[in-house]
Amino acid sequence: QVQLVESGGGLVQAGGSLRLSCAASRSIFSFYAMGWYRQAPGNQRELVARLTAGGSTNYADSVKGRFTISRDNAKNTVHLQMNSLKPEDTAVYYCNALIHGDDYWGQGTQVTVSS
Repeated sequence: QVQLVESGGGLVQAGGSLRLSCAASRSIFSFYAMGWYRQAPGNQRELVARLTAGGSTNYADSVKGRFTISRDNAKNTVHLQMNSLKPEDTAVYYCNALIHGDDYWGQGTQVTVSS
């Protein structure tokens, strides 16, 4: 069991940047993977970025070159640096942890990008 708490969302103009953080309630060192998903109104939840314990990353095509996922094992935290934000990035962003085949989710943080 683990609790995930996101922070860093907000309102930003197009072209701006935000940095999301996800703090885990215990060590993330052994987690198979951590990632960020997002869900816009009327849409399904989609993968944004994912980082495995081995250091492999994968990104949605729509964010490649703009978003960067990273982890700080010492602080049990995962970050998502979002640059060159677009209005279509507007969504609720959720932190995810995959641990022994089980998914854990944070409560979500709203990101709104104005044009």
